[in-house]
Amino acid sequence: MLPTFTQPLLLTTALTHRSSLNEHLSQASESNERLEYLGDAVLELAATKFLFHKFPSEPEGQLTAFRSSLVKTTTLAEVATDLKLGEMLFMSKGEESGGGRLNVGLLANTVEAVIGALYLDQGFEAVEDFLKDHLFPKFDQIYAQKLYKDAKSLLQEEVQAKGLEAPLYQVVAEVGPDHDKIFTVEVVIDGQKKAIGTGKSKQQAQQEAAKKALESLNS
Repeated sequence: MLPTFTQPLLLTTALTHRSSLNEHLSQASESNERLEYLGDAVLELAATKFLFHKFPSEPEGQLTAFRSSLVKTTTLAEVATDLKLGEMLFMSKGEESGGGRLNVGLLANTVEAVIGALYLDQGFEAVEDFLKDHLFPKFDQIYAQKLYKDAKSLLQEEVQAKGLEAPLYQVVAEVGPDHDKIFTVEVVIDGQKKAIGTGKSKQQAQQEAAKKALESLNS
């Protein structure tokens, strides 16, 4: 459940997608993008503080990995789904028919906008209380399932545990102009081709290949 706002227009603005402005579907005079910008910064500070105290002995790099997994798009979209924010959004009919109410990125942005609005309405402590109820509890599952680790790191651990040679990533194709290339990367383990991934960067393609290789090894 969302907190009660002392300035309801702030919440209305947080729930106003820019597509709705021309159709005058909301009482807000602007979209939620400025609140999203503010909420992103407030969220980062709150998550940093939460993890700093939860893990007093972990180094900076590990805390950064924890935070990235906690505030990433898919995690925030889960919060939005829990709160049914998609149903509350003001958006154009076109945006809605295109799946806007279920759009993961849009839902995550809305959570950040709500956080920004809550910060302006009631301050940082209210934001922390909100996150303690709706976001921070999700970290236990993230930690238990090692979701804070990227696919390449998890694959490296998996092959080491199985006594196999370290994964080797090879670019097998580059398609498109320099400013819009698509890379295809193959991952080889113990001399065997395990999986292929694609992406707009070599790193993204490697991560996709590692993810598929993990699925293959664990199936």
